[in-house]
Amino acid sequence: MTEFLTALVYASEKSANIARACKQEETLFQLLVQEKKGNEKNKKFVSDFKTLADVLVQEVIKHDIGKKFPGLEDYVFGEESNQFTNSLGEKIKVEVCATETETAELLSKVLDGNMSAAKLLAKIVHHNVSIKDPALEKVKVDIPQDTMAVWVDPIDSTLQYIKGYADEKPKDGIYSKGLQCVTILIGVYNRSSGLPIMGVINQPFVTRDPDSFRWRGQYFWGLSYKGINICSLQNQDVNATSQSTDDQCEDPRGSEDLQSGNDNLSAVISTSENEAIKTALSMLRLYYAAGAGYKSLCAVQGFVSVYLLSEDTTFKWDCCAPHAILRSLGGGMVDFRECLKRIKAGNLDERPELIYNTPVNGATGVDRWANKGGLVAYRCPKDLDTIMNIVSKVNL
Repeated sequence: MTEFLTALVYASEKSANIARACKQEETLFQLLVQEKKGNEKNKKFVSDFKTLADVLVQEVIKHDIGKKFPGLEDYVFGEESNQFTNSLGEKIKVEVCATETETAELLSKVLDGNMSAAKLLAKIVHHNVSIKDPALEKVKVDIPQDTMAVWVDPIDSTLQYIKGYADEKPKDGIYSKGLQCVTILIGVYNRSSGLPIMGVINQPFVTRDPDSFRWRGQYFWGLSYKGINICSLQNQDVNATSQSTDDQCEDPRGSEDLQSGNDNLSAVISTSENEAIKTALSMLRLYYAAGAGYKSLCAVQGFVSVYLLSEDTTFKWDCCAPHAILRSLGGGMVDFRECLKRIKAGNLDERPELIYNTPVNGATGVDRWANKGGLVAYRCPKDLDTIMNIVSKVNL
C-alpha cells in the first residue's frame, strides 16, 4: 500500500509544522503545557508533561489517516489522551473538526479564548503540505489495509520540546539534548504477528535560520514487508558507520580485542543508564542523548552501532517507527533482557525482536505497553552480537 506510506510521511510533515508553530510563538507556547497525572505519567520522570501540540499532532495523524483510509482510524494508537484542561479547569476533548473554523473554535477553548492563536493552529491543521520525494513515489508494495495498525508518538522528548534549547552543539553528529532531540514517530505493525512494517521519523528541529529564527526539519521513512526492504536513506546514507550485511559490518577483532575508545563500535545511552553497563560500554565510543526516538534515529542514521536501554521506561509508541526503518536496513530492535539471556546461553540463532500487538500481562495504564525487558536498536547484527557479548560479562 504505497499510498499509505505516503500518507504517513505527509501526516508527519503536517505534524512537524504544528510542532514548529507552537514552539516559535512563545506567548502561545506558554498556554500549552500541562503536567500528566496518574496512569498517563511515565514513572521515569519526576515531572512528565504533555502539550497541546502533542495532543493535536496525534489527532491530526489519526484524522488524516482515517480520512484517506476509512476504518483505519480505529487502529491508530498513541501515547496521549485527547483530553486537555484549560486554566478554568474545563476538560476539553481535542479533535480535528470538519472545517477550519470549527477547529479554531474548539482550540480557542483550550487556549483560554485566544482566537488568533487558535486560528493559526487550525490553519496548519487543515492545510495540505507539499512534499517532493522521488524515492517515495517509486515504492510499489501491496499490503492489505485490514492487516495493519499504527503506533504514534506525537512529540517524543517532550521535556526537550518544552525547555527549548536551540544552541546545543553536536558531537560526531549527535546532540546530547536540545530541540534536535525532538521527534515525531509513526510506526505501522502487522496486527497478527505484531512485527513492524513501516515507519516514519520526523525531526522538526534540525537547523535554524540565523535571521528569521525559523526552523527547518527532516524526515526518514522505511518499509520492511515480506522480503521487500526500502528506506529513504539507501541512496544518501553517507554518514553510516555500520552497513546492513554481516560481512560488511563485522568487526574482525572480536569483542576480546576491543580497547577503550574503539573507533569501529559505538553506543548511545541515557545518562540514567545502569552504572555497570556504562562502564562496560566505555571501551566503545559512548554517547549520551535525550529522547528514545532520537537515540533510535542515531542508530538509523548510522551515527552509532547501537542504542541500548536496560530499563523498562520506553513504550511501543517509542519504538515501532524506528524499528521498522532499522529492519528495512538489515537491522532491528530486540528485547535487551531476553537477548542477554540468549547470548549467555550461546543461542544466537534467533534474535528476540520487539513486537507491538500484545500488552504486558497484568499491567495497567501506560505500563500495559511498556518494553519491560529494555531494548537494543541496531543496524548491523554482528555489531549487536559483539556489543551484547561485552554487556553479558557485566553482573546485572
